[in-house]
Amino acid sequence: MKSLLYPDKEFSAISVERAIGEMRSGRPVLLRAGRSLAIAVGVEALDSNTAQTLEALARGRARLALTGPRLKKLGFDRTEPGIIALPSIDLTRIAALSGEIGARFDAPAAALSKLDKAAMELVRLALIEPAVVVVPVSAKSVAGAALLHVDVNAIADYRGARATAMTIVSRAPVPLEGATDAEFVVFRGGEGLRDQVAIIIGKPDLSKPVTVRLHSACLTGDLFGSLKCDCGDQLRETARLMAKTDGGILLYLDQEGRGNGFSNKMRAYDLQAHGFDTYDADEALGFGHDQRRFDFAAEMLKLLGVHAVRIMTNNPVKIAALEHAGLDVAADERIMGRMNDHNVRYLTSKRDRAGHFIDADQLKAYGLIKD
Repeated sequence: MKSLLYPDKEFSAISVERAIGEMRSGRPVLLRAGRSLAIAVGVEALDSNTAQTLEALARGRARLALTGPRLKKLGFDRTEPGIIALPSIDLTRIAALSGEIGARFDAPAAALSKLDKAAMELVRLALIEPAVVVVPVSAKSVAGAALLHVDVNAIADYRGARATAMTIVSRAPVPLEGATDAEFVVFRGGEGLRDQVAIIIGKPDLSKPVTVRLHSACLTGDLFGSLKCDCGDQLRETARLMAKTDGGILLYLDQEGRGNGFSNKMRAYDLQAHGFDTYDADEALGFGHDQRRFDFAAEMLKLLGVHAVRIMTNNPVKIAALEHAGLDVAADERIMGRMNDHNVRYLTSKRDRAGHFIDADQLKAYGLIKD
């Protein structure tokens, strides 16, 4: 399909963004790989009516696509994503395989096709539960159906094309407590066209390494003061430190729940309330340890004229990401929040399982590690 208003490449990206919206709204999407077609439906959207419709189209050929972490939790000896055959659209079985704690596999897993990979990427971009039912169909069987069509190649190319397509859409001074000289700069672009914000504090000298923090949004911690993490402390302390020194740039990134989205974060929190640590909870839901990518954050800094940074972070992945994007990381500095009975296990997990630079002296003081 061609567009009269957009070049082909841009129109392909637009079709993916529309497909993301369809997935988030719980509607099926028609995927095309050459002459092969398949309907993709996120498991969140499945109900009895949808299952009945898919059953009539599937003729026993449907499959459930799952991530590598979820397949491992089901008992498979693999780390790659795969598909499990669905001879029938059995809602109880699909719910068990995609999210039930303690469920075990009941059929072999096969490798993903191009259609399956595209379906999995769509649910990732849509920030919904990472499991999708894929139903191969013929062009005749879906003729006239009100389904959005999207090519698998457009989905595969989307992230790379959009990652650095950032534009500034608005800016304004916003005095903050502890940092009254602050300006908010709003960017649009990246995955899903979600707004991202850079807060410029003071008047940082762009000819020198600029103090920078990449802060992923945390509604529970940043706004409500949740004790389960140290995010709110890090956010506010960063702003205060930048205001007291030579200024800096704080990027506030829409990456709730380590890139899993807020609804999935709450699912993980529920598992944590039942004894899972932060990473085990994500794995049980089908996520890896961290879904975030920071190439668009580097592009935001470049658009602001930043070429070298002093990054305030405990996360080595953020340091590596900025370096990989071509920024000079002149220094990296720690930024710590307060420990309490509710977040100390979370912080220890980040240190031990993801290599975060959590201060050992603080853990010792809390009795979590010994000399």
